[in-house]
Amino acid sequence: MVTIDQLTNLDTSKFTKAAGAWSSVSNRASSARTRVEHEILAKLGGTQKGEAATAVLHRLATVSKNYEYIHAECGLVRTVLSCLAEELAVSQRKLKQALEDAEALKFTVKPDGSVEYPRSPGTPLPQLQAPAAPNAMPPILKPEATADPNAAKAQAIANRIGDALKDATEIDGRYAKALAELTTDGNLKNTDRSDIARDTRDVQRAVGDHLSLSSIPKGKSAKANAEWWNKLSQEKKDEYIALFPAEIGALDGLPSTVRDNANRVVLDEAYLDANQKLKEIDAREPKKYEQKFNDMTGLPIEGEEQISQQWKFWAEDRKKLTDRLHAMEAIQARLDDTGEEGLPEAYLLGFSDKGLGRSIVANGNPDTADHTAVFVPGTTSKLEKSKEYIEHMTDLWKASQAKAPGQNVSTITWIGYDAPQSVVPEAMSRTYAWKAAPILNNFLDGLQTTQGGPGHSHTTVIGHSYGSTVVGAASIKGDLAANDIVVAGSPGMMVPHAKDLSVGADHVWSEAASLADDQVPAGGKLAGLGGQTDRLPFSKAIPFGYALTQNVPSDRDFGAHIMKNDAEGHGDYWRKGSVSLDNQANVVSGTMTG
Repeated sequence: MVTIDQLTNLDTSKFTKAAGAWSSVSNRASSARTRVEHEILAKLGGTQKGEAATAVLHRLATVSKNYEYIHAECGLVRTVLSCLAEELAVSQRKLKQALEDAEALKFTVKPDGSVEYPRSPGTPLPQLQAPAAPNAMPPILKPEATADPNAAKAQAIANRIGDALKDATEIDGRYAKALAELTTDGNLKNTDRSDIARDTRDVQRAVGDHLSLSSIPKGKSAKANAEWWNKLSQEKKDEYIALFPAEIGALDGLPSTVRDNANRVVLDEAYLDANQKLKEIDAREPKKYEQKFNDMTGLPIEGEEQISQQWKFWAEDRKKLTDRLHAMEAIQARLDDTGEEGLPEAYLLGFSDKGLGRSIVANGNPDTADHTAVFVPGTTSKLEKSKEYIEHMTDLWKASQAKAPGQNVSTITWIGYDAPQSVVPEAMSRTYAWKAAPILNNFLDGLQTTQGGPGHSHTTVIGHSYGSTVVGAASIKGDLAANDIVVAGSPGMMVPHAKDLSVGADHVWSEAASLADDQVPAGGKLAGLGGQTDRLPFSKAIPFGYALTQNVPSDRDFGAHIMKNDAEGHGDYWRKGSVSLDNQANVVSGTMTG
């Protein structure tokens, strides 16, 4: 139990100074990780080959992970100490104010928190009954003392003193428990990503409502988000990242390094949850086989069994969870692969395991990139497709960077919207594109904000399949913060001509395989995802004729630059060494000519 003397004489500045010291260690670790990944791993991997170089890269990757762990854990200690100081300061102010009020009234406060007061004329000297036990706060008046006018005032002060001490005791216990959990055996090799996730949750529980979630911008523009963030002190920024990583990591307009730090914690937490759920699912695996019965007679067939329906449902649930786990592992693998095969550092700009999931991964820092590409996937895209799409953008980065020596390229996988999950009927609807459009626009605006405004980076938006429809909707919805648009296998962009897109016809590029290899453009016409033209006005009365009046980007009349490609299927536009990939790299690097 915290005493009056302890709370009165408490020097909260010691906690604040200690928090500052831990903050310094955390920030230095973060800077060290950035240096290892950006200045050493990325450059070394691009220039050194062989077994020795590979061994060094692996060791440096371990060093980077260790710095990441130190940054996160020291940041949590800093947050606990900082919040502890602020909460105890509130209790201390309440106590001191109560003591000052008692002194002004000539009341006497006893060490146990009871209050004596001068008797009023004509009344006997009252005595307050001290608490029966340390936790029995506050002290109460004896019945015979209630007639004195000062009794109510004394009781109110005693109550305030008791409340302040009770709050301080609760705060002290809550934070002491959180700090006790923030320990390691000193061997960083024994740490893992789940350790940070568990510690983060412990701190979140300890801090509670100390920082308000409602103070974080919601539904604001990327510019407004950036303005809010830039007004915060470094201490508050650190606390927000530690307490609300999911919300901070999702804010467009914040620096990529900030979003990356926050989203790595979110990824760790989601991975920890998924592993726990997998253990629970495995623990309740039902019996796989059951007696088989004759469909006609309903009698059991001797010696024959079949897989039970209950087990099938169980196996389906387990597969969904393991697929999601594999997707998270693929994201983590890319984060860990800096320097491998010359790859640049990776940034996790968005992550969520809710619903279809979100996965936004950048190769290279888009904030400082001379050329930026954002890949918008189409139908069936979701968190589970992360590995495939990250590989697309990794290969595109290699091809684009090779065409832009001395410049920085960043390629981004943007699984950032709820995509249709079936061709029929979902992908035939424009609704998904309209809903995704403002989300994509805000993300692109966020990139432009962190880059310093328009003109600081040449940005290309790449839409595959229904993703191109999303890009079209985003262009219609607002001024797309991009210089060029590339579409591959597009079913339509909801405009009849490239000139109707905000980047202008001269900056729209299209790839589409032959009808035998990719039927999506033709299907998009039937679905009405293109733009209506008046080439065949008589045909509006018949469905097939309606399809003929739909312009999609692969149509000459649409007006886009038709690029050569050698795709052998709807998903083959990013094959390594392909003409399709090379031409996209030309656009991304700014070396493509019409």
